[in-house]
Amino acid sequence: MPRDAAIAARKNRNAALVEAMVMAAVADGSIVQKELETLLRRVVERPEFEGTKPEELNALIEGSAAKLAGAKRLDDVLASLRERLPDHRNRLLAFGLAAAVALADRKATREELGLLKTFQMGLGISEAEVQEVFSAVEAGQPLNEVLGEPKERLYAEVMVLVSVVDGKVSAQEASAIVEALAGDPVFRELSMDRAQLFVRDAMQALSDDGMSKRLVVMAHSLTTHAQRVKAYALAARVAKAGGNRPPELHVLDLLQATFGLADDEVARIKKEV
Repeated sequence: MPRDAAIAARKNRNAALVEAMVMAAVADGSIVQKELETLLRRVVERPEFEGTKPEELNALIEGSAAKLAGAKRLDDVLASLRERLPDHRNRLLAFGLAAAVALADRKATREELGLLKTFQMGLGISEAEVQEVFSAVEAGQPLNEVLGEPKERLYAEVMVLVSVVDGKVSAQEASAIVEALAGDPVFRELSMDRAQLFVRDAMQALSDDGMSKRLVVMAHSLTTHAQRVKAYALAARVAKAGGNRPPELHVLDLLQATFGLADDEVARIKKEV
């Protein structure tokens, strides 16, 4: 069942992302070849669509177009997007993909700009994020930098990863996570509300993408040795609180390999936590 739920969540997310791009393409009444090419190129470069077959993508595009044609109110469409894109990162991605399609021919019509503004307001995208997206799109760059994971979020996620590996979070593990969020210096600038949002987002991302893909994200986003050591130490603290059971130790082994940490360094970290 958890696997089925994760597959369904991934399909819903991808359908929503394609829908946002199709909306941008048809905002001015027609889809031009450049917009379609941009839509396909952006899909290919995004890891969210990895493994999607051409016929599946065609079905997504056709399904999105049919759904939008039958929609009566834009507010209903936005509500559906918010429901299928519950975390901010995916909402920002949807906005970025829509902007890439709208600006495919290096200029956007009044209708396209109006739709992007509606997306911004409906999906909670800040003005600063809009400027970052536009700069990346106009430079022809991928959206990776704009979507860069906040380090605090990844630190929260690495703790979540250890705590849920056996299917449930023990009281001791939950307590260790809360104590870290409240007292560890890396979360000093983070409000508790924001920290709790990061934990929820981490659980959603893990459910959507699976452990292997999230480990890749951590490897790409936690680039310095100090960051990787800190992430491993937080994970080790939660594993210790949970009793260092085999599933938790297995995750620590995966993190050690992902972060390229030496055995003696790992032994020191475990001793210190």
